[in-house]
Amino acid sequence: EVIRGPASAVWGANAMTGVVNVITMSPRELAGGGGCSLTIGAGYFDRDATGVDNGTGALFYVNGSHAEAVNDRWSYKLSAGYFAQDPLPRPTGTIPNAFNTPYPPYTNAGTSQPKFDARVDYELANSGRLVFSGGVAGTEGIIQSGIGPFDINSGSRLTYFSGRYQQGSRHIGFFTNILNGDAENLLSRAASGAFLPLAFDTQTFDIEASDLRTFGTRHVVSFGGNFRHNSFDISIAPNGDNRNEGGAYVQDEIFLNDQFPWLVGGRLDKFSSIGNAVFSPRTTLMYKPSLNQTVRLSFNRAFRAPSFTNNNLDVVLLNQANLSAISPALSAFVFPFRAVGNTDLDQETLTAFEIGYTGVLMRRATVTAAVYWNSTDDAIFFTQSHRYTAANPPVTWPAAIPTVVLNLIPAPGLPSAFTYRNLGTVNDKGIELGVDGVVNRYLNVNLNYSYQADPDVEGFDPSETNFPANNRFNVGFNFNYERYLGNFNVSYTDDAYWQDVLDQRYAGVTEAFTLVNFGFGVKWMQDRMVTSLKVNNLLNNEVQQHIFGDIIKRQIVGEDRYTF
Repeated sequence: EVIRGPASAVWGANAMTGVVNVITMSPRELAGGGGCSLTIGAGYFDRDATGVDNGTGALFYVNGSHAEAVNDRWSYKLSAGYFAQDPLPRPTGTIPNAFNTPYPPYTNAGTSQPKFDARVDYELANSGRLVFSGGVAGTEGIIQSGIGPFDINSGSRLTYFSGRYQQGSRHIGFFTNILNGDAENLLSRAASGAFLPLAFDTQTFDIEASDLRTFGTRHVVSFGGNFRHNSFDISIAPNGDNRNEGGAYVQDEIFLNDQFPWLVGGRLDKFSSIGNAVFSPRTTLMYKPSLNQTVRLSFNRAFRAPSFTNNNLDVVLLNQANLSAISPALSAFVFPFRAVGNTDLDQETLTAFEIGYTGVLMRRATVTAAVYWNSTDDAIFFTQSHRYTAANPPVTWPAAIPTVVLNLIPAPGLPSAFTYRNLGTVNDKGIELGVDGVVNRYLNVNLNYSYQADPDVEGFDPSETNFPANNRFNVGFNFNYERYLGNFNVSYTDDAYWQDVLDQRYAGVTEAFTLVNFGFGVKWMQDRMVTSLKVNNLLNNEVQQHIFGDIIKRQIVGEDRYTF
């Protein structure tokens, strides 16, 4: 399920703009549908782009699972998978901004990702259930970050284990995640001149409980809470090693009458890294003139806690500037700067208001419309905090050039240090419109459009924040007729401004793009096998979704899925 809008009132920190909650079938349910499945896919994608001639790249994946109900008490599921893909093409030339920064010429890397997962269920005599699951997943390849791309080395892995007790609406559970590995940055260099290394070893331990109660005929109250302990050993954030966080929530769905449901809730969270407890309220008043129509007026508040790196980063990196106006010898001047965390950061807070409508017309079309106003306060940004001056020149400054010229460089000057800060307020507003219609029992169509105005920034330079695409548009259909199934979709995204990699040298605007995707499949063996063809970016446009992102070209994948 996809839960849109700020959701900290139930989910806690970082549920700023929505939540994707993955709910899987139990082993017993899967066993009733056959119990075993195998999916195999392979394909290729174009890697020729402007200034780049890489030919084609390949991808391959396989996923399998087996579920079995041993008896009326025990059931289990085993699953495993593997995914591998060649690297995508990188953009070449210069980043479209005033600095004309060349794209770093590093060699892009592909990825390989094995995974294994197991789950065991035990049905209790009181209609409750015990569920235990665990798994491990590995990865390698490039991951983008605010200080540049990191090449994750083979052998990096995530291991998890969880257990929970369920009886009706009551839920008690715990989980632990263990992440470890190492990487090397491909853009940022340490003071030694070598690319910045990264080693990470983190553990998360969480226990949670929730329940739901009804009171009379007008109140459905849900409540719960959790406590989490995190331990960290991260080479680029050596100034801390742990964090504790806990919170509790209560929510009441009130039925004032048949036409006016009212949702009221709130959550209180305390982080060891934040001085005060954080309260996240939410309320939605709904008006239902009929069973098929709902008008809602909602208010939500969510927050993002400073990350461990925001608080504890401490590295010295090399920077480069063109100071040829001072001296031709400084056209590519390399100098160090320090990037440090900030333990005094407050949480970033999002306050959201929305007026929305959902209606079903003639039992064939679901229509949605919403207008929203969001305000983000104390937004956390990575910004310059100090500059080099004549009294404090960089160690690499040439002795032949007077240091007094450092004082003449226009603001913000030659940076000597960066840190994270809470900066001002960002106000967003926009509209969302959508139609999802049923033409007949075989064919569905969908259409949606969203407009988001340029943010209104208060208290700091607007170039410090991202500017999202103003317009997004999607239209498509899907069909399922006898043995045949398929889909077709066209989407358009406006240009967007991105500034979240290092400094302004790497900020820029991505071009608007259109994607055309389609898929077609055939069912065989009494629907136990489905063979399909999937094509993304049919028109083979050069699509760059982030100013520092890879180039996406046409991708064609064939897939077989077996159920037995």
